[in-house]
Amino acid sequence: MTRTRALRTLENALRRLGFHRIAGVDEVGRGCLAGPVMAAAVVLDPNRHIPALSDSKQIGAPERERLYATIVGRAQAWAVGVAEADEIDRVNIHRASLAAMRRAVMALNPLPDLVLVDAFRIPDLWMPQCGVLHGDARCAAIAAASILGKVTRDRHMLDLHREDPRYGYDRHKGYGTADHLAAVSRYGYSPAHRRSFRPPSLFDTLTLDEFAPDAGGSVQET
Repeated sequence: MTRTRALRTLENALRRLGFHRIAGVDEVGRGCLAGPVMAAAVVLDPNRHIPALSDSKQIGAPERERLYATIVGRAQAWAVGVAEADEIDRVNIHRASLAAMRRAVMALNPLPDLVLVDAFRIPDLWMPQCGVLHGDARCAAIAAASILGKVTRDRHMLDLHREDPRYGYDRHKGYGTADHLAAVSRYGYSPAHRRSFRPPSLFDTLTLDEFAPDAGGSVQET
């Protein structure tokens, strides 16, 4: 994968327009079967440049940890918002992701005067905002948020693994890998699982022939 360095071009242009506290926001864990969705909001200091910021998906875990420490040490402000599995099941993943992003923004101190969001717009924010397509790869503040969100969530999944090692959260961080699906098939859902997410791969080995009348099976509507 070619790594794209996130630039400060957009933030610098917005500062020339009079915005000073510009927050970048991104979420992580949207497509997982287990664990929360987390969002981070970061206000970078224009006088304390952080080189090598990129989309967290393009960076290995050791460098993400290094950049995490640099970001929290140099940023003007940063915060993380969380939506747990039960909230995701109750309101759906899209609304839960937006709620986590709003919580992250509103936890910043001081509050930003402009918010840049990776792709989305966050409802119920009183400050101006702008959705930036592929923002985690293009915008330094959003890239920083993606790194903070990823590292924070990965650490949380390691904590869940220590509490219950059956599912292998230390390896897949809650995503629907083959070994995760096998563990769910064997042990069922844990309290960390999103029950509204039905992993189709659990049923890939079943065929219609197994439910044919002469096979003694039956199909029930759910």
